[in-house]
Amino acid sequence: MAVQCAAESASQERFDYFWNLRGEWVEEPNVRRGGESGVQRVWGSDGKLLYTKRQTGHIYRSWRHPFGRPTVLRERDALIGLSQIDVRVPEIVFCGAQRDPVHKWRALLVTRSLDGFEEIEHWYAGGGRERHGEAVHDRVLKDLAENLVRMHKGRWQHSCIYIKHVFVRVTGEGDAARVEVALIDLEKCRQRLTARRAASHDMKQLRRHSSFSTTDWQKLVYFYEKAFGSAIKGL
Repeated sequence: MAVQCAAESASQERFDYFWNLRGEWVEEPNVRRGGESGVQRVWGSDGKLLYTKRQTGHIYRSWRHPFGRPTVLRERDALIGLSQIDVRVPEIVFCGAQRDPVHKWRALLVTRSLDGFEEIEHWYAGGGRERHGEAVHDRVLKDLAENLVRMHKGRWQHSCIYIKHVFVRVTGEGDAARVEVALIDLEKCRQRLTARRAASHDMKQLRRHSSFSTTDWQKLVYFYEKAFGSAIKGL
């Protein structure tokens, strides 16, 4: 019992520490799902950049959680599940939720910054494609496709796969360039009954909410279906 109490006390101290850690709003609090949710950029005690998703009364309901559960807990589950199948996602530093007499729930998800990564649209706008060349750009599309395939084969559906949620980092030049793509904002991520259901939903959504040219989209689908092992109807 003493060990359990000590663990609970330590967890409460960490929650309070991150809850009181303030910084610049990256995503201003929005009111929805019966509460508020926003993201701040903060600096940890080790001097490393962190992102804190801070919520009050912001819940989702499902057949498993009919009375509501903070959405950051669903995102935590997705981050853990995806990292276990080698999908590149932010690393969790802390996640916690507790009842609050006023707001019913207070919840936090703290992740490490994806250092060196940027939104793929910003990478394009900044001349990344021209600077690194078409061969490297093809590798960007290939790495994105392969991350998506690993996610979908694990039956995970991102459910909000807009192009702004795709981040890229390219280090080095030419044949020696290292290409890495990461996915963020997994608040709505959930597992489907089959990989094909997850794939069909996300790929159609990404097509609608991206600015890929027809040629680039066809390349992405080629890399995707090659990694998936078969064609996905409707892509």
